[in-house]
Amino acid sequence: MLGSGSGSNCQSIFNAIDEGRLPAEVVIVLSDHADAYILERARQRGVRTELMDCGGYRNKFPLEVQERVAQLLRELRVDFVCLAGFMRLVKEPLLAAFPKRILNIHPALLPAFPGVEAWRQALEAGATQTGCTVHYVDAGMDSGEILMQAFVPVLPDDTPETLHARIQVQEHILYPAAILSALSRL
Repeated sequence: MLGSGSGSNCQSIFNAIDEGRLPAEVVIVLSDHADAYILERARQRGVRTELMDCGGYRNKFPLEVQERVAQLLRELRVDFVCLAGFMRLVKEPLLAAFPKRILNIHPALLPAFPGVEAWRQALEAGATQTGCTVHYVDAGMDSGEILMQAFVPVLPDDTPETLHARIQVQEHILYPAAILSALSRL
């Protein structure tokens, strides 16, 4: 699992494993931020963690770092990679190592509102409905094949924070279910 933030989706995956809804094992959690709480969530479970040094780049995921990550994941015999709030574009070194085996969760109904703060984009566009999408990762930004979606209405009094919170509730249900579906297709 690769993440950049709090790891609430990572926690939902841990919960699904613990509850027997997802027959899987998380073998490593990697982050590009030393203070990302996703690392602490993994440590609390005894899951191995690693920090990816992206050379001070804020958004870039250097190819040499992706090559090192791909090599590490191959050494650990990882079958599937899940992005959980990972805020960098994945490119060929990882895509080639795990073809159609990398998933991402996005807080919008793709193809609408790709990129950052999708819930804010939906509000600003006047959308009446949004949601979340689990998709296979390709070289584009949130452009891979859609696996599953969940819908969330945009309420008249929604703020970016309230809408995002309701989307996250659906993310935590959708992501483990989508991983299970993707694993059953292997």
